[in-house]
Amino acid sequence: MNTINFRSVLKIIGLILMISAASFLLCIPVALVYSEPVMPFLLSFVTTMIPGGLFYFLTHSPLHQKVTAREGYLSVTLGWITLGLSGTLPYFFSGEITGIINIIFESVSGYSTTGASTLTNIEILSKSVLFWRSLTHWIGGIGIILLVIIILPSLKVGGYSLFSLESSLKEKMLPRTKSVALAVLMIYLLLTVVLILMLTAGGMDLFDSFCHAFGTVATGGFSTKNTSISGYSAYIQYVIGVFMFLSAASFVVFYFILKRNFSRVKSNEELWFYIFFTTAAVVTVTMILYTGTERNFEQAFRHAFFQVVSTISTTGYATTDYTVWPQAALVLIFLLIFSGGSTGSTTGGIKMARHLIALKNLHNVSVKLLHPNAIMPVKLNGQVVPDNINSLMTVFIQLFLIIFIIGMVIMIISGIPAVEAAGASASSLACVGPGMGASGNMGNYAHFNSTAKMTMVILMIVGRLEIFTIIALFTKAFWKK
Repeated sequence: MNTINFRSVLKIIGLILMISAASFLLCIPVALVYSEPVMPFLLSFVTTMIPGGLFYFLTHSPLHQKVTAREGYLSVTLGWITLGLSGTLPYFFSGEITGIINIIFESVSGYSTTGASTLTNIEILSKSVLFWRSLTHWIGGIGIILLVIIILPSLKVGGYSLFSLESSLKEKMLPRTKSVALAVLMIYLLLTVVLILMLTAGGMDLFDSFCHAFGTVATGGFSTKNTSISGYSAYIQYVIGVFMFLSAASFVVFYFILKRNFSRVKSNEELWFYIFFTTAAVVTVTMILYTGTERNFEQAFRHAFFQVVSTISTTGYATTDYTVWPQAALVLIFLLIFSGGSTGSTTGGIKMARHLIALKNLHNVSVKLLHPNAIMPVKLNGQVVPDNINSLMTVFIQLFLIIFIIGMVIMIISGIPAVEAAGASASSLACVGPGMGASGNMGNYAHFNSTAKMTMVILMIVGRLEIFTIIALFTKAFWKK
């Protein structure tokens, strides 16, 4: 096996740094409109562009040449870490967030679309820094979608070839990777623009509409308000709830809808399972809130709908404090943290396709108890799931739970209460944001110690990179010639 071409990796890192540098410039108009300092963003631009340009232009390795799987693994992991570190610069140069661990936490939480925060008072931040904070969600979101439907399938990571545009659906919808990326970006932009218009029409000011649209479409969850979405009208809450639900669906489905290929939409089992699962959870929580609290039916439904969708979509916005809900509803919310939305969306978590395949395997096992000789292949969207990929799905769920337990134990040892440690570990690994107890959906992680915060940062990165990508780097075989 050939050695890793580190020049290719460096060139990709250089490109990522230049994209990061360009994104800093988008905050300068906001700073000028609100008469705020532009220097933090100019300094961030220079600090990032210089090494990015050197890596990109001085590394003699064309990007169009074939990248091996090992180079892909390394590039994806280092690229995401590079984004997280470069994203700290506006916070550092502005001085509005103090403590290097808090700065790293906020940046990684933004780019990974987790939405967890160590800030106790969000509203004292300048508008330009708040804009940057939400923009990291939007940039991270489009990066995640491209990662899941283009990069990971080509690297054959974790069975993602099942969900790619070209191998899962057995047809070349778009002939080139650039065309795939452009189509996805257009759908992403369309959702963002429509949501901004609808929020503005509902009375939310333009700045907040941009920030909340970034956080919603990217299923991130950073808000410009200390009380998240609870202070806005029922209309705003319903609109954001609907768009969180849409954003947790696969972008492959959106493509088929735009192409009016409704037969493909109809045959997408993950979509219908996602709709059924979400509906069942909303109905259950609605009945618990209606019968167990003083809410009228509309309030019970609205709060249940919003918080269930917010959790399943791994967004993390809040309209009410779920930590004071009846215990049955609170336990259900905790379990929903693990669920995740659809594959090919911006969501984190285990994902609906894996849950669906696990249920199909469970059904097959129960049938074979009565009919031992029965041959029952697992199918998804009418296609047989190969045994090796079927096994990978099971292994992924097992790894997810093992890493969740390890993260929880580390935080408990560091001094975090067990309930909060469990919520924080699950939430950061699934990229949801809110946890349990004082770090619930109306709280924050300011009271967490440095060990717990850095554990969460690692879990966010591991969860965002779909576990297999980063674990591969720690195997002996990866570094062998």
